[in-house]
Amino acid sequence: MLIKDSDDIKSSEITDEKNYWNRRNFIRAGILAGTTTATGLLYRKLNPPNLEVKKLSPEELQAKQGYFTAEGEAANDFADITNYNNFYEFTTSKEGVARRAKNFVTRPWTVEVGGLVHKPKTFDLDDILKLAPLEDRVYRFRCVEAWSMVIPWMGFPLAELLKQVEPMGDARYVKFFTLYDPDRMPNQKTDVLDWPYIEGLRLDEAQHPLTLLAAGLYGKMLLPQNGAPLRLVVPWKYGFKSIKSIVKILLVRDQPTSTWTAAASDEYGFYSNVNPKVSHPRWTQATERRIGEFGLRDTLMFNGYGDQVASMYTGMDLKANF
Repeated sequence: MLIKDSDDIKSSEITDEKNYWNRRNFIRAGILAGTTTATGLLYRKLNPPNLEVKKLSPEELQAKQGYFTAEGEAANDFADITNYNNFYEFTTSKEGVARRAKNFVTRPWTVEVGGLVHKPKTFDLDDILKLAPLEDRVYRFRCVEAWSMVIPWMGFPLAELLKQVEPMGDARYVKFFTLYDPDRMPNQKTDVLDWPYIEGLRLDEAQHPLTLLAAGLYGKMLLPQNGAPLRLVVPWKYGFKSIKSIVKILLVRDQPTSTWTAAASDEYGFYSNVNPKVSHPRWTQATERRIGEFGLRDTLMFNGYGDQVASMYTGMDLKANF
């Protein structure tokens, strides 16, 4: 049963009682249907950012001047990125995650990496952070709910971690797990999703240079609401593929079933590549609203990263493999 504080409940999330008790309908008709409206200026008007967060230091303000995509798109404000989040382990309210997660403890932290590998290992967080230099990478971030941001992540290619365990020849997919600890992540006490959160990539996708194991943003270590201490970033896929607070990574032979695919397979496919030609059953993906802007943008195929990643899907039916 999903329990919300009254100040977290938006009118768009109030579900008819007969649907409330139907878990699938609750997922489809209640939570997600209300998440597409609080964007752009409406989001700013109804949910002003935390003023303490908004006041960046002079160093942060100076650093922001260099946070642009290769095409010249400026990064979203730090306040937007850290106060408008999907993280169902804490709450289904995007505006409530930062408050609910603020006391989340991420030390000590370990990540188990195993499965079809020659050298399985459980890594301490500090050991992971020493594997490769942390790079600043400014990526477009596109949510399946048709909103987007530009985020300056700090991390290194996931491939650097996978090299440490030496994948076996029959490893074809990578399966990721979020921490399962209902005492620390209280919304895991509800059945809004099956816990723990699970996501998956094909091995070549996981080893692609754009695929990032992120430990920070805006030059600082990740805050809890953004997936601390380690999260995945796959910029050509919808945001729910970028699993947060990772504790286990397994290399496997068979395609894993990710959490959202298990919840609604007709809405959330395994590949989840950004594709403006494949509509979500309840809204178009042809356009998107950039947080902080008025109006809509055209959605870019592969979120604009087609030159780098399209070759991985040559010959695939991208409508069937959505």
